[in-house]
Amino acid sequence: MPIRKIKRTYRKTRYVLYKETLVDFREHFWAFIGSFVGMGLIAYLQYGKMNESDFVFLIGSFGASCVLVYGVIQSPLAQPRNLIGGHVVSALIGVSVQKLVPDLLWIAAPLAVSLSIVFMQITKTLHPPGGATALIAVTGGTQIKELGYIYVISPVLSGALILLIVALIFNNLTPKRKYPAVPILRKRKRKKLPN
Repeated sequence: MPIRKIKRTYRKTRYVLYKETLVDFREHFWAFIGSFVGMGLIAYLQYGKMNESDFVFLIGSFGASCVLVYGVIQSPLAQPRNLIGGHVVSALIGVSVQKLVPDLLWIAAPLAVSLSIVFMQITKTLHPPGGATALIAVTGGTQIKELGYIYVISPVLSGALILLIVALIFNNLTPKRKYPAVPILRKRKRKKLPN
């Protein structure tokens, strides 16, 4: 390998590493504020407002949704359709699998996650935390399992809507952050036909 090529590869690698390790404190600040308020509202409903009730508002997959919706807001997986649709589709799949195969957890767990992935792909609502939402429906405690299809509405849909509303507010407070992301349409260059 010629020395020039090695030096060029080294410079490119250094640049990529430099760009990937830049710290943008404003971006981190807004990601923190948005996720803190979004999860805080859900946790308050769970533990502050209704801690003596049988209602469930806080599920683990919402933590992963916060990473996407507040930390990587331009990702296609973080967009509103994916956030809401991915959780709802996966919750429906998870509850259905739990009802069909209630006693075979070693079959129900992988079946719920795998089917939720396929149905999110089919509906174009792929949201990785949706896999956890389906898994929680199958492996959750008796309180979750007793909810049945109510699990889809609360905690899943209600929690996802809270995260979305907070994301729409906090991700748009500064001009540098725009949520939902607007897809950039590439203009096709039209060939001019000769007259």
